[in-house]
Amino acid sequence: MIEQSNYISAVWREKIYRKFLRITQRFSERQMLAILAILVGAASGLGTYLFELMLHAIKSCLVNWFDVDTYHFLYFIYPAIGIVLATLFVKYIVKDNISEGVTRVLYAMSRRGSRIAGHNCWTSIVGGATTIGFGGSVGPEAPIVLTGAALGSNIGKLARLNYKNITLMLCCGAGAAVAAIFKAPITGVVFVLEILMLDITMTSIIPLLISSVTATTLALVLRGFDPIIAVTLTENDAFRIGQIPLFILLGVVCGLMAYYFTSTNSAVGALFKRIDTTYKRWIVGGVVLGLLIFIFPPLYGEGYEAFVALMHGRTDEIFEYSLFYDFKDIEWVVLLYVVAVMFFKVIAMATTNAAGGVGGTFAPSLFVGAFTGAAMALLCNIAFDWDVSVAAFSLVGMAGVMTGVMKAPLTAIFLIAELSNGYGLFIPLMITACISFAVNYYLDPDSIYTKSLRRRGELLTHDKDQSVFVFLRLDELMESDFTEIHDSNTLGDIVKLISKARRNIFPVVGDNGRLLGIVQLDDLREDMFKSEKWDLPITTYMIQPPDRILEKEQIQQVLLRFEQNNTWMLPVVDKEGAYLGFISKSRILNAYREQLVKISQ
Repeated sequence: MIEQSNYISAVWREKIYRKFLRITQRFSERQMLAILAILVGAASGLGTYLFELMLHAIKSCLVNWFDVDTYHFLYFIYPAIGIVLATLFVKYIVKDNISEGVTRVLYAMSRRGSRIAGHNCWTSIVGGATTIGFGGSVGPEAPIVLTGAALGSNIGKLARLNYKNITLMLCCGAGAAVAAIFKAPITGVVFVLEILMLDITMTSIIPLLISSVTATTLALVLRGFDPIIAVTLTENDAFRIGQIPLFILLGVVCGLMAYYFTSTNSAVGALFKRIDTTYKRWIVGGVVLGLLIFIFPPLYGEGYEAFVALMHGRTDEIFEYSLFYDFKDIEWVVLLYVVAVMFFKVIAMATTNAAGGVGGTFAPSLFVGAFTGAAMALLCNIAFDWDVSVAAFSLVGMAGVMTGVMKAPLTAIFLIAELSNGYGLFIPLMITACISFAVNYYLDPDSIYTKSLRRRGELLTHDKDQSVFVFLRLDELMESDFTEIHDSNTLGDIVKLISKARRNIFPVVGDNGRLLGIVQLDDLREDMFKSEKWDLPITTYMIQPPDRILEKEQIQQVLLRFEQNNTWMLPVVDKEGAYLGFISKSRILNAYREQLVKISQ
């Protein structure tokens, strides 16, 4: 049945491709890419709209049927149910990992030829909407970015584009998704250039602009002109020169907060990985998340409403249904409550993802940034009786924390500028974003998206020399045509093998396949024609190689080992020490040159 379905799918793909060729045969490559960019932008914009419809429907079904004052305990239960449903959906229907959307897009670009599985065109929408709709404390942007990237990748595959152009379509989809959800086309373009690290050329920038504008236009038609974060600045919120020291300080605080964000996220993820069963992760995650949301209701869902209310001075709204509601008019309690929510949001987000939910860190970084900026403004107003704008500092704080978490200052600056309907805060945005970036980069040079990829050597960067190594894999460059000999063999046995051997190095292995050493032909020449020495054990001539390479080592590390040992050939073994083959420095350098030419083109 499955084979028949695959056959039918292949037939339809072939028909669509032939129809596509007939339609586009008169177009140049640039014209065709522009047309595909429009299709990708429209598909991504529609996917974003469907995601928001599903998210709204789930939220409405869950909260409109009961009185919140009477059944507030349901907010303790809902997030756990969402995590369970998302986990079951991923495990039994998707059967693939769809978490960490942006990281998976970067991985597809570096390791999968920019090809993303077709199911990601819809599965991330379902998984993300289920998690967030039930109250999971994560953001919708990562699932939407993965959806847009998957749409672009699959449209590129359907058109049978090469790697470079499929990558371009993937980036068009990702940028269009960001542009559509925030109704911010410039942010969508800058996001791709900073986060996905697409090279800035006319060939790439034009389709990227087209797809972002298309998606934004579709979002405006379907959802109206109201931004996802409705913030209108007044004259009292305007930037003042005398506040520059405060924005510098805010940049430092945001950089430290971003480091707390990424390190706590990693720590919580590591703790949940130690839990041996899915059921235990559900229980622990559900209890922790439920308790946090029960105590701090603003942690429910992505939290946009909470920090928009905070920006506009409606602090009583973030206290609604909270255990601290009776203290909402005490200024110091408000400040402490805002700080507590700011710190616990990171734990709630990390718990949601680690327990099995599907969501991103984009919105939580904005949430934490808004509360960071608001906390600083409230502190200045309460402690020193200054007239500091909570709205302005919240917006600038959003850019600061987002910059540190994502290592994307331009994306953060343009996003906040577009969301606030103007560039009145451009100078403080730049000051805070730059300071936050510098502080956080000193503490951790990787973004939350690239940390695991860089550790595994799977990260593409703007540095082409380094990006080449991402495409080189040890298992593909390893040579295995060496004649293995056993430690029980004699010199006479090896003499008989030499006539058939293609190499002048012989790996010596034991009964369990472990590499014991190597024998070089040059070391045998003096005795190989002396028949009286043929009974000598071959171990007499065995030496230890200068070093041994593990099968999963990164090519950069392998080259370093060659330089350290001043050699051109090293054996490759698995973690138990079993012999697998040899890797040569010359083969790596040849492959490097070939791949560098491809990337440059």
